Amino acid sequence: MELQIRIKMNEHLFLRDPESSELGRKIVRQSILLIHEIGFEDFTFKKLAVAIHTTEAGIYRYFENKHRLLVYLVTWYWNLLEYQVLYQINNLTDPEMKIRKVIELLSKEIDENIGGSDINHKVLYQIVIAESNKVYQTKEVGENNKAQVYKPYKDLCTLIANLFTEYNPSYAFPRSLASTLVEMAHFQYFFMHHLPSLTDFGKDKDTRKLHEFLEVLVFSNIRNGK
Repeated sequence: MELQIRIKMNEHLFLRDPESSELGRKIVRQSILLIHEIGFEDFTFKKLAVAIHTTEAGIYRYFENKHRLLVYLVTWYWNLLEYQVLYQINNLTDPEMKIRKVIELLSKEIDENIGGSDINHKVLYQIVIAESNKVYQTKEVGENNKAQVYKPYKDLCTLIANLFTEYNPSYAFPRSLASTLVEMAHFQYFFMHHLPSLTDFGKDKDTRKLHEFLEVLVFSNIRNGK
């Protein structure tokens, strides 16, 4: 079953809502493919304009710069992932099963059937793995935080932290573990494919082993932590 959802993005992320026009939608969708192909460092609005047969000026009417576009893309992903988590745990009552489901979702590509969008979620996932740290590690992080640009990411971490507290109300570090889990899942996936000596999964590149590692990491903490 294909789920149709409407993601409302923070208005500080764009100059004009890209979902409001055909050109805007092309900018978003083609930028995902181009960033994945050449990397964020080599990505430019000039190259994107060539790819979608428009002008740089046309792209700048939607996004202030390429970093803002990257923030938009990563934020889209966090919104979609939070929706998928809520959808998958909706009918679960056991907090342990909810946590296991979250870990499963974090250790694999996002479901293509979620969202009812023509955005390439598999490629977007790869961008989040490789480029998402660039979203936060900037001098504008404080200003962006005040504008609630990072709210979807923080909402996702809060959701996960609340599941840890539901499982063990006495656990002292639910928020720290939640953000660690999200980042660890992505770092280990990246290391597995690009820096294999930094992980135990580089040889087989088996996401099931990553999943197992994340479960051990989480439950060894929340079962015994105070």
